[in-house]
Amino acid sequence: MQGTRVNFPLCLAPMVGLSHVALRLIIREYMPQGAFTLWPTEMLNSRKLPYEDFAKVPETMKGPCETELVPQILGNEAGAIAASIRKLEDWGAVAIDINMGCPVQKALRHNYGVALMGDSTYAAEVVAMATKVARVPVSVKLRAAERGTNPDFLFQFVRGLQEAGAAWVCLHPRTAEQKRRGNADWSQIRQLRDTVDIPVIGNGDIQTAEDVHQMRAQTGCELVMAGRALAARPWLMWQVGEDLGWPSPPGFGDFAPRTPEEEGTAYGRVLLRLIDLSELYFGEDLALRKVRFWIRTTCCWLFYGQNLIQISTKAKNLRELRTFVGELFSNPMPMVPRTDLRQ
Repeated sequence: MQGTRVNFPLCLAPMVGLSHVALRLIIREYMPQGAFTLWPTEMLNSRKLPYEDFAKVPETMKGPCETELVPQILGNEAGAIAASIRKLEDWGAVAIDINMGCPVQKALRHNYGVALMGDSTYAAEVVAMATKVARVPVSVKLRAAERGTNPDFLFQFVRGLQEAGAAWVCLHPRTAEQKRRGNADWSQIRQLRDTVDIPVIGNGDIQTAEDVHQMRAQTGCELVMAGRALAARPWLMWQVGEDLGWPSPPGFGDFAPRTPEEEGTAYGRVLLRLIDLSELYFGEDLALRKVRFWIRTTCCWLFYGQNLIQISTKAKNLRELRTFVGELFSNPMPMVPRTDLRQ
Protein backbone atom coordinates (compact mmCIF):
# COMPACT_ATOMS: atom_id res chain seq x y z
CA MET A 1 0.00 0.00 0.00
CA GLN A 2 1.36 3.38 -1.02
CA GLY A 3 3.05 5.27 1.80
CA THR A 4 3.03 2.33 4.24
CA ARG A 5 5.25 -0.62 5.13
CA VAL A 6 2.52 -3.23 4.63
CA ASN A 7 3.97 -6.65 3.83
CA PHE A 8 1.43 -8.92 5.54
CA PRO A 9 -1.92 -10.02 4.00
CA LEU A 10 -4.30 -9.48 6.94
CA CYS A 11 -5.51 -6.39 8.80
CA LEU A 12 -8.12 -5.43 11.38
CA ALA A 13 -11.38 -3.75 10.40
CA PRO A 14 -12.45 -0.41 11.86
CA MET A 15 -15.20 -1.34 14.33
CA VAL A 16 -17.10 0.92 16.69
CA GLY A 17 -16.34 -0.01 20.29
CA LEU A 18 -13.69 -2.57 19.34
CA SER A 19 -10.85 -1.18 17.22
CA HIS A 20 -9.37 0.75 20.13
CA VAL A 21 -5.84 0.89 21.48
CA ALA A 22 -6.23 -2.03 23.92
CA LEU A 23 -7.40 -4.49 21.26
CA ARG A 24 -4.92 -3.23 18.67
CA LEU A 25 -2.02 -3.74 21.08
CA ILE A 26 -3.14 -7.29 21.82
CA ILE A 27 -3.45 -8.21 18.14
CA ARG A 28 -0.02 -6.70 17.50
CA GLU A 29 1.45 -9.11 20.05
CA TYR A 30 0.43 -11.97 17.75
CA MET A 31 1.99 -10.48 14.61
CA PRO A 32 4.78 -12.59 13.09
CA GLN A 33 8.26 -11.15 13.40
CA GLY A 34 8.95 -8.54 10.72
CA ALA A 35 5.31 -8.31 9.62
CA PHE A 36 3.59 -4.96 9.01
CA THR A 37 -0.04 -4.25 8.21
CA LEU A 38 -2.58 -1.42 8.47
CA TRP A 39 -4.14 -0.54 11.82
CA PRO A 40 -7.49 1.28 11.89
CA THR A 41 -9.20 3.31 14.53
CA GLU A 42 -12.87 3.29 15.32
CA MET A 43 -14.95 5.64 13.17
CA LEU A 44 -14.14 9.27 13.97
CA ASN A 45 -16.47 12.19 13.35
CA SER A 46 -14.70 14.93 11.37
CA ARG A 47 -16.99 17.55 12.93
CA LYS A 48 -15.68 16.70 16.41
CA LEU A 49 -12.05 15.78 15.76
CA PRO A 50 -10.63 19.32 15.43
CA TYR A 51 -11.80 20.15 18.96
CA GLU A 52 -10.86 16.94 20.77
CA ASP A 53 -7.87 16.12 22.95
CA PHE A 54 -6.60 12.98 21.24
CA ALA A 55 -4.78 11.81 24.36
CA LYS A 56 -8.00 11.78 26.38
CA VAL A 57 -10.61 10.61 23.85
CA PRO A 58 -10.82 6.77 23.93
CA GLU A 59 -11.23 6.50 20.15
CA THR A 60 -7.93 8.30 19.48
CA MET A 61 -5.78 6.94 22.30
CA LYS A 62 -2.76 5.06 21.00
CA GLY A 63 0.14 3.06 22.34
CA PRO A 64 3.65 4.52 22.44
CA CYS A 65 4.99 2.22 19.71
CA GLU A 66 1.96 2.01 17.40
CA THR A 67 2.78 2.48 13.72
CA GLU A 68 0.88 2.16 10.42
CA LEU A 69 -2.21 3.77 11.97
CA VAL A 70 -5.03 4.53 9.54
CA PRO A 71 -7.79 6.49 11.28
CA GLN A 72 -11.21 6.24 9.68
CA ILE A 73 -13.26 9.41 9.42
CA LEU A 74 -16.89 10.22 8.77
CA GLY A 75 -17.35 13.49 6.96
CA ASN A 76 -18.59 15.48 3.99
CA GLU A 77 -17.51 19.08 4.73
CA ALA A 78 -14.24 20.44 3.34
CA GLY A 79 -13.32 22.54 6.36
CA ALA A 80 -13.94 19.80 8.91
CA ILE A 81 -12.18 17.19 6.80
CA ALA A 82 -9.14 19.41 6.29
CA ALA A 83 -8.82 20.30 9.98
CA SER A 84 -9.26 16.65 10.98
CA ILE A 85 -6.66 15.39 8.53
CA ARG A 86 -4.04 17.90 9.61
CA LYS A 87 -4.54 16.93 13.23
CA LEU A 88 -4.50 13.20 12.46
CA GLU A 89 -1.29 13.51 10.44
CA ASP A 90 0.40 15.24 13.36
CA TRP A 91 -0.96 12.43 15.57
CA GLY A 92 0.84 9.83 13.44
CA ALA A 93 -1.57 8.66 10.73
CA VAL A 94 0.12 7.01 7.73
CA ALA A 95 -3.14 7.19 5.75
CA ILE A 96 -6.69 8.48 6.13
CA ASP A 97 -9.67 6.25 5.45
CA ILE A 98 -13.05 7.71 4.52
CA ASN A 99 -16.06 5.69 5.59
CA MET A 100 -18.60 5.16 2.81
CA GLY A 101 -19.92 1.87 4.14
CA CYS A 102 -21.54 2.50 7.51
CA PRO A 103 -25.33 1.86 7.22
CA VAL A 104 -26.45 3.04 10.68
CA GLN A 105 -29.06 5.79 10.85
CA LYS A 106 -26.86 8.14 12.87
CA ALA A 107 -24.42 8.32 9.96
CA LEU A 108 -27.11 8.46 7.29
CA ARG A 109 -28.81 11.46 8.93
CA HIS A 110 -25.67 13.50 8.36
CA ASN A 111 -25.12 12.14 4.83
CA TYR A 112 -22.10 10.19 6.05
CA GLY A 113 -21.16 6.57 5.57
CA VAL A 114 -22.99 4.57 2.94
CA ALA A 115 -25.21 7.58 2.16
CA LEU A 116 -22.28 8.91 0.13
CA MET A 117 -22.70 5.99 -2.27
CA GLY A 118 -26.02 7.46 -3.37
CA ASP A 119 -24.24 10.10 -5.47
CA SER A 120 -20.98 9.13 -7.18
CA THR A 121 -20.09 12.71 -8.08
CA TYR A 122 -20.61 13.88 -4.52
CA ALA A 123 -18.58 10.94 -3.16
CA ALA A 124 -15.69 11.77 -5.48
CA GLU A 125 -15.85 15.38 -4.30
CA VAL A 126 -15.50 14.22 -0.69
CA VAL A 127 -12.39 12.23 -1.62
CA ALA A 128 -11.03 15.26 -3.45
CA MET A 129 -11.60 17.38 -0.33
CA ALA A 130 -9.35 14.98 1.55
CA THR A 131 -6.64 14.42 -1.05
CA LYS A 132 -6.32 18.17 -1.61
CA VAL A 133 -4.99 18.69 1.92
CA ALA A 134 -3.59 15.28 2.90
CA ARG A 135 0.15 14.60 2.92
CA VAL A 136 -0.61 10.89 3.36
CA PRO A 137 -2.64 8.50 1.16
CA VAL A 138 -6.44 8.64 1.32
CA SER A 139 -8.46 5.43 1.08
CA VAL A 140 -12.18 4.60 1.08
CA LYS A 141 -14.14 1.77 2.69
CA LEU A 142 -17.40 1.03 0.92
CA ARG A 143 -20.15 -1.50 0.38
CA ALA A 144 -21.71 -3.08 -2.68
CA ALA A 145 -24.23 -1.11 -4.70
CA GLU A 146 -27.93 -1.53 -3.91
CA ARG A 147 -29.78 -4.31 -5.68
CA GLY A 148 -31.57 -3.37 -8.87
CA THR A 149 -29.10 -0.65 -9.84
CA ASN A 150 -26.80 -0.71 -12.84
CA PRO A 151 -24.51 -3.70 -12.24
CA ASP A 152 -21.55 -1.58 -13.35
CA PHE A 153 -22.39 1.18 -10.86
CA LEU A 154 -19.90 -0.03 -8.26
CA PHE A 155 -17.03 -0.07 -10.74
CA GLN A 156 -17.92 3.35 -12.15
CA PHE A 157 -18.24 4.64 -8.59
CA VAL A 158 -14.76 3.43 -7.62
CA ARG A 159 -13.24 4.78 -10.84
CA GLY A 160 -14.54 8.18 -9.75
CA LEU A 161 -12.89 7.76 -6.35
CA GLN A 162 -9.65 6.75 -8.06
CA GLU A 163 -9.73 9.81 -10.31
CA ALA A 164 -10.31 11.97 -7.21
CA GLY A 165 -7.09 10.60 -5.72
CA ALA A 166 -8.06 7.55 -3.63
CA ALA A 167 -4.94 5.44 -3.11
CA TRP A 168 -6.87 2.23 -2.42
CA VAL A 169 -10.36 1.03 -1.53
CA CYS A 170 -11.78 -1.63 0.77
CA LEU A 171 -14.93 -3.41 -0.37
CA HIS A 172 -17.37 -5.18 1.93
CA PRO A 173 -19.55 -6.82 -0.75
CA ARG A 174 -22.89 -6.61 0.98
CA THR A 175 -25.41 -3.85 0.34
CA ALA A 176 -26.44 -1.40 3.02
CA GLU A 177 -29.86 -3.04 3.21
CA GLN A 178 -28.27 -6.43 3.85
CA LYS A 179 -26.14 -5.15 6.75
CA ARG A 180 -24.68 -8.47 7.96
CA ARG A 181 -27.31 -10.74 6.42
CA GLY A 182 -26.61 -13.12 3.55
CA ASN A 183 -23.19 -14.06 2.28
CA ALA A 184 -20.54 -11.56 1.25
CA ASP A 185 -20.21 -11.75 -2.55
CA TRP A 186 -16.46 -12.16 -2.98
CA SER A 187 -16.87 -12.20 -6.79
CA GLN A 188 -17.45 -8.44 -6.60
CA ILE A 189 -14.03 -8.01 -4.99
CA ARG A 190 -12.51 -10.00 -7.87
CA GLN A 191 -14.37 -7.94 -10.48
CA LEU A 192 -13.42 -4.67 -8.82
CA ARG A 193 -9.78 -5.74 -8.58
CA ASP A 194 -9.81 -6.47 -12.31
CA THR A 195 -11.46 -3.11 -13.10
CA VAL A 196 -9.51 -0.45 -11.22
CA ASP A 197 -5.84 0.46 -11.12
CA ILE A 198 -5.54 0.92 -7.36
CA PRO A 199 -5.17 -1.76 -4.66
CA VAL A 200 -8.32 -3.39 -3.30
CA ILE A 201 -8.79 -4.70 0.24
CA GLY A 202 -11.33 -7.51 0.61
CA ASN A 203 -13.67 -7.63 3.61
CA GLY A 204 -16.53 -9.91 4.63
CA ASP A 205 -17.07 -13.39 6.14
CA ILE A 206 -13.48 -13.89 7.32
CA GLN A 207 -13.45 -16.19 10.37
CA THR A 208 -10.45 -18.49 9.96
CA ALA A 209 -6.97 -18.53 8.46
CA GLU A 210 -8.39 -20.70 5.68
CA ASP A 211 -10.85 -17.91 4.83
CA VAL A 212 -7.96 -15.45 4.51
CA HIS A 213 -6.12 -17.70 2.07
CA GLN A 214 -9.28 -18.45 0.08
CA MET A 215 -10.21 -14.80 -0.29
CA ARG A 216 -6.74 -13.94 -1.54
CA ALA A 217 -6.82 -16.82 -4.03
CA GLN A 218 -10.35 -16.14 -5.27
CA THR A 219 -10.23 -12.36 -5.49
CA GLY A 220 -6.61 -11.34 -6.01
CA CYS A 221 -7.04 -8.63 -3.39
CA GLU A 222 -3.89 -7.03 -2.01
CA LEU A 223 -5.03 -7.27 1.61
CA VAL A 224 -7.73 -9.10 3.58
CA MET A 225 -9.63 -7.29 6.34
CA ALA A 226 -11.24 -9.15 9.25
CA GLY A 227 -13.50 -7.71 11.92
CA ARG A 228 -15.18 -9.53 14.78
CA ALA A 229 -13.41 -12.84 14.15
CA LEU A 230 -10.00 -11.18 14.46
CA ALA A 231 -11.18 -9.43 17.61
CA ALA A 232 -12.09 -12.88 18.99
CA ARG A 233 -8.97 -14.57 17.61
CA PRO A 234 -6.01 -12.18 17.67
CA TRP A 235 -3.78 -15.20 17.04
CA LEU A 236 -5.35 -15.40 13.58
CA MET A 237 -2.41 -13.17 12.61
CA TRP A 238 -0.06 -15.86 13.89
CA GLN A 239 -1.96 -18.66 12.16
CA VAL A 240 -1.86 -16.89 8.79
CA GLY A 241 1.82 -16.09 9.23
CA GLU A 242 2.61 -19.67 10.19
CA ASP A 243 0.84 -20.93 7.07
CA LEU A 244 2.94 -18.56 4.94
CA GLY A 245 6.25 -19.37 6.63
CA TRP A 246 6.67 -16.22 8.73
CA PRO A 247 8.68 -16.42 11.98
CA SER A 248 6.51 -16.84 15.08
CA PRO A 249 5.76 -13.86 17.32
CA PRO A 250 8.45 -13.51 20.01
CA GLY A 251 7.58 -15.08 23.34
CA PHE A 252 4.74 -17.33 22.17
CA GLY A 253 6.50 -20.56 21.29
CA ASP A 254 6.73 -22.18 17.88
CA PHE A 255 3.13 -23.15 17.06
CA ALA A 256 -0.03 -21.07 16.87
CA PRO A 257 -3.18 -22.28 18.68
CA ARG A 258 -5.08 -24.54 16.30
CA THR A 259 -7.30 -27.03 18.14
CA PRO A 260 -10.61 -25.94 19.73
CA GLU A 261 -9.10 -26.44 23.18
CA GLU A 262 -5.90 -24.51 22.39
CA GLU A 263 -7.94 -21.65 21.00
CA GLY A 264 -10.21 -21.60 24.02
CA THR A 265 -7.21 -21.33 26.32
CA ALA A 266 -5.81 -18.54 24.16
CA TYR A 267 -9.17 -16.71 24.32
CA GLY A 268 -9.03 -16.72 28.12
CA ARG A 269 -5.51 -15.31 28.09
CA VAL A 270 -6.52 -12.60 25.63
CA LEU A 271 -9.46 -11.65 27.82
CA LEU A 272 -7.26 -11.20 30.89
CA ARG A 273 -4.80 -9.18 28.82
CA LEU A 274 -7.66 -7.04 27.51
CA ILE A 275 -8.82 -6.32 31.05
CA ASP A 276 -5.32 -5.15 32.02
CA LEU A 277 -4.79 -2.91 28.96
CA SER A 278 -8.30 -1.50 29.09
CA GLU A 279 -7.81 -0.53 32.72
CA LEU A 280 -4.48 1.09 31.85
CA TYR A 281 -5.89 3.25 29.06
CA PHE A 282 -9.55 3.78 29.96
CA GLY A 283 -9.84 3.57 33.74
CA GLU A 284 -12.04 1.24 35.76
CA ASP A 285 -15.58 2.18 34.67
CA LEU A 286 -15.01 2.60 30.94
CA ALA A 287 -12.72 -0.43 30.84
CA LEU A 288 -15.43 -2.61 32.36
CA ARG A 289 -17.92 -1.45 29.72
CA LYS A 290 -15.48 -2.01 26.87
CA VAL A 291 -14.49 -5.48 28.06
CA ARG A 292 -18.14 -6.46 28.44
CA PHE A 293 -18.79 -5.27 24.89
CA TRP A 294 -15.86 -7.34 23.58
CA ILE A 295 -17.22 -10.37 25.43
CA ARG A 296 -20.73 -9.93 23.99
CA THR A 297 -19.26 -9.57 20.51
CA THR A 298 -16.80 -12.46 20.58
CA CYS A 299 -18.13 -15.11 22.96
CA CYS A 300 -20.27 -16.64 20.18
CA TRP A 301 -17.14 -18.57 19.16
CA LEU A 302 -17.01 -20.27 22.58
CA PHE A 303 -18.95 -23.47 23.29
CA TYR A 304 -20.15 -21.97 26.58
CA GLY A 305 -20.08 -18.32 25.67
CA GLN A 306 -23.31 -17.52 27.48
CA ASN A 307 -21.60 -18.38 30.76
CA LEU A 308 -19.00 -15.73 30.05
CA ILE A 309 -21.66 -13.10 29.44
CA GLN A 310 -23.28 -14.00 32.74
CA ILE A 311 -20.11 -13.63 34.78
CA SER A 312 -19.15 -10.36 33.07
CA THR A 313 -22.57 -8.97 33.97
CA LYS A 314 -22.26 -10.25 37.52
CA ALA A 315 -18.80 -8.72 38.09
CA LYS A 316 -19.03 -5.37 39.89
CA ASN A 317 -15.49 -4.33 39.01
CA LEU A 318 -12.40 -5.46 37.11
CA ARG A 319 -10.94 -7.27 40.10
CA GLU A 320 -14.03 -9.47 40.34
CA LEU A 321 -14.06 -9.97 36.60
CA ARG A 322 -10.46 -11.21 36.63
CA THR A 323 -11.33 -13.69 39.36
CA PHE A 324 -14.45 -14.96 37.57
CA VAL A 325 -12.58 -15.30 34.26
CA GLY A 326 -9.75 -17.22 35.91
CA GLU A 327 -12.21 -19.63 37.50
CA LEU A 328 -14.21 -20.12 34.30
CA PHE A 329 -11.17 -20.82 32.13
CA SER A 330 -9.61 -23.20 34.66
CA ASN A 331 -11.71 -25.78 32.83
CA PRO A 332 -11.61 -26.36 29.05
CA MET A 333 -13.58 -23.76 27.06
CA PRO A 334 -13.26 -24.90 23.43
CA MET A 335 -13.88 -22.55 20.51
CA VAL A 336 -15.76 -23.32 17.31
CA PRO A 337 -14.12 -22.45 13.97
CA ARG A 338 -17.16 -20.60 12.65
CA THR A 339 -20.32 -19.05 13.92
CA ASP A 340 -23.31 -17.20 12.48
CA LEU A 341 -22.23 -13.66 11.61
CA ARG A 342 -25.52 -12.65 10.00
CA GLN A 343 -27.12 -11.08 13.04
